[in-house]
Amino acid sequence: MNYRVAVIGAGGIAGPHLAALHQLERTTPVAIADIQEDRARERAQAYEGVNSYKDYREMLQVEKPDIAIVTLPHFLHKEAALACAEAGAHLLLEKPMALDVKECDEILEAVNRSGIRVLVGHTQRYIAENLEAKRRIDLGELGRLVMINDARHVDYFHDKRPGWFFERRLAGGGILANLGSHSIDKAVWLSGSRVIRVKAIVSPHGGKGDIEGGGAVFLHHENGTATTIVQSGFKGAARNETELLFTGGKLRLRTSTSLDISTGSDYEPIEVQKEQLPFILQLLDLISHIETGSETACTLEDSRHIVAVIEALYRSHASGREEEV
Repeated sequence: MNYRVAVIGAGGIAGPHLAALHQLERTTPVAIADIQEDRARERAQAYEGVNSYKDYREMLQVEKPDIAIVTLPHFLHKEAALACAEAGAHLLLEKPMALDVKECDEILEAVNRSGIRVLVGHTQRYIAENLEAKRRIDLGELGRLVMINDARHVDYFHDKRPGWFFERRLAGGGILANLGSHSIDKAVWLSGSRVIRVKAIVSPHGGKGDIEGGGAVFLHHENGTATTIVQSGFKGAARNETELLFTGGKLRLRTSTSLDISTGSDYEPIEVQKEQLPFILQLLDLISHIETGSETACTLEDSRHIVAVIEALYRSHASGREEEV
């Protein structure tokens, strides 16, 4: 079966999704909607046979897509997900699943009621280096995984980032909610264990709006694994690195760049085969979920859990104590 796919939202992240749809033989992009009609039209014109709309509800009604991809700002995720469920369109929803756990539960209820299949786009689970690290963890090549150290530094307040990212009520938080959701998901997935307690210190200093510009987070996993996450959104050399500590050695992940192994005094590179792009792999994962009911790499319950951890880290900062998830 070839799936007709519509995209809701024509912002920056819509580009990789449209490119993946165009490359994959089993999907055909048919329409894109954005409240900024000119932006939707510009995206549509790059691909033959793609119609543009201002109102995504009208698009769902007219086009009747098999799958919808939601790339809207975080505060609009729930509303769009419910509309897709009502229209009977399977859904690929950009992360985070929603602003809070309450909204996640509303989405879950609508999904269960409608019978549609949904995948939340936690792309860390489809990156080649991450997949190879996960394979080695599961094989136990370096013994037991005991700790994860994740560091992310990026200029978060650059001028090209849309303004809604800097309003807590619209984005759900700052760098720890947006990029932190990737780090939390990576830690949960690689460790094979959800988080039960969180301790966080959030930097109130930000370049714009009322969001944080960084912070340090400690995650206590169910299986005893410990994760530290340190993120900064200020200027300076970029860094995106995850260190995995085992009883018999270490792995070092530089996301989408390299994977190294150490069992002695230094690191050695691991050759990683990159066969498919993450945006293509997550589409294939959703299609398999639709056709066979197979579990996706990141389930809806996993996605809800990531949002719950984000809520807990902000509670921890406010209370000054460790908080349960």
